[in-house]
Amino acid sequence: MSEQRTGSEVGALLRGWRERRRLSQVDLANQAGVSSRHLSFLETGRAMPSRAMVLRLAEQLEVPMRDRNPLLLAAGYAPVYEEKPLADPTMGPVLDAIGQVLSGHDPYPALVVDGEWNLVDTNRSFALFTEGAAPELLEPPVNALRLVLHPKGMAPGIVNLGAWRAKLLGRLRRRVSADPRLRPLYEELVEYPCDQEEPELDVPGLGDICTPLQLLREGRQLSFFGTLATFGAPRDITVSELTIESFFPADEATAEAVRGLGRP
Repeated sequence: MSEQRTGSEVGALLRGWRERRRLSQVDLANQAGVSSRHLSFLETGRAMPSRAMVLRLAEQLEVPMRDRNPLLLAAGYAPVYEEKPLADPTMGPVLDAIGQVLSGHDPYPALVVDGEWNLVDTNRSFALFTEGAAPELLEPPVNALRLVLHPKGMAPGIVNLGAWRAKLLGRLRRRVSADPRLRPLYEELVEYPCDQEEPELDVPGLGDICTPLQLLREGRQLSFFGTLATFGAPRDITVSELTIESFFPADEATAEAVRGLGRP
């Protein structure tokens, strides 16, 4: 009885992730190298997946590492992924790598966030973004999305706030379904005021290559585009959720202006 209930539980979870990824049973079965009949039996609880099968399907479904342990537990197996704090001694190489990336990106801003968009670290040039922000928004733990969109944060200095807000909220909204921890943050941020129209679709204009972050600083408009980097082949939940966002000047005028500001 208990084995059947466990099979049904893990099967429902697997089916939920498959539907979230908009894959048919045939598509997932082909990717995982199993028969669609066997996959159907797993999803309905008529068959129990092995530990290796759970991990294989989770890999093919791109299930976040945080959600793979619950899949294993539902199938009756022990969790395999740890979640060490960044202060753990084994995280030394990770922190060293982050420090090198951040310092190497000066004089342009860069930051590192965790899975809930809390700031883990920044480089010195990130101060360019936080000028004028209310001190309470800079008290740890600092949430990067709150800092950007709060009316006492970066928002008043963002020229294209509507477009940038739509971009960030869209990214957060896509994460909420997979990570319920983020729902209160999303519900808070959507209530922040915005006096600009937020586009429903990000339609590029002629010659556009990406949505820039346009800031007013010292009477000048600065324009940046961002890149995202994550750790390759992580085996720890904390490391898997770290994201390094580096901002580059979107035009030569911004590059010259930032270099001329001479931030300490």
